[in-house]
Amino acid sequence: MNKEKTIAVFYEHPNWFRALFAALDRREIAYERIDAANHSFNPKQAEDYALFFNRMSASAYLRDNGNAIFYTRYLLEHLENKGVRVINGADAFAVETSKALQLSMLDSLGIKFPETRLINSPGKAVAAAKELEFPIVVKPNIGGRGAGIVRFHSIEELQQVIENGQIDLGIDGTAQVQEFVPKRGEHINRVETLGGKFLYALKIYPSEENFNLCPAEVCLTENMPSAATEICLIDAPKKGLRIEGFQPPAEIIETVERIVREAKIDVGGVEYLIDERTGEALFYDINALSNFVADAVNIVGFDPHERLIDFLEKEIELCATDTGCRSSAVG
Repeated sequence: MNKEKTIAVFYEHPNWFRALFAALDRREIAYERIDAANHSFNPKQAEDYALFFNRMSASAYLRDNGNAIFYTRYLLEHLENKGVRVINGADAFAVETSKALQLSMLDSLGIKFPETRLINSPGKAVAAAKELEFPIVVKPNIGGRGAGIVRFHSIEELQQVIENGQIDLGIDGTAQVQEFVPKRGEHINRVETLGGKFLYALKIYPSEENFNLCPAEVCLTENMPSAATEICLIDAPKKGLRIEGFQPPAEIIETVERIVREAKIDVGGVEYLIDERTGEALFYDINALSNFVADAVNIVGFDPHERLIDFLEKEIELCATDTGCRSSAVG
């Protein structure tokens, strides 16, 4: 295989990218699948792929592949230092894998988000929660797909769980204590972007009957401290998750595009909800691992994978020029 004309797809989840691979096959584009959980590199060398497409998941530790999360940070920095064009590179992946960084970035941009405190010890959760309005949620900094998010209705309930040793701060020992915001219209909103520009948007209606969690992730898990059951957009229809396409207001699109430019996310999604109490838009999740919605043609009117591949081909063309290869299409 001629790597100079090949897209490397670096991924960990075995099923999320079925549609991507099928689209690449239809277009007869050369690509190589790379297992992120079993990889090595020589710091003196760089693979000479046309593009390196980072599809690594923050939830890999749920599948016993947590080793790949921190390793991916080192690999992406290495590739970029060697001049390789990485789609969703080191900066984007740093934001993807840290809710703390996400909130700091939102604050620097003057964008509103749910009231939150960051902790690095379960013992600090009660003091943090006392500064907030209940109900609250505790969310691992590196979660992925709703993993480890638990909702609490009182200080007493939180204290009891802490005393029982049931608070999980995740693999980096950091977590958010965050107000649970009542969402207007019983749905959250996810806006997808490509190349720093609006692609499509969804209203997603979490089933409170099955998922007693803050609607802070498209893929939600049951309300248990160690839960790892996943439902994602690519499997949403067969799981009964209600999803609708919609056109967000212009100011929301502008805000989302500012976010992905700041995060240097080439392809990704941003989630927000409308606070039922105030009518304000609150942003809470920045996702550089967009799994496009299933049945997209019927839901949003087109196949986003085709536009993604158009984007990848244009990036390959740019990298073939003397000055076109960049670390990000949006930076």
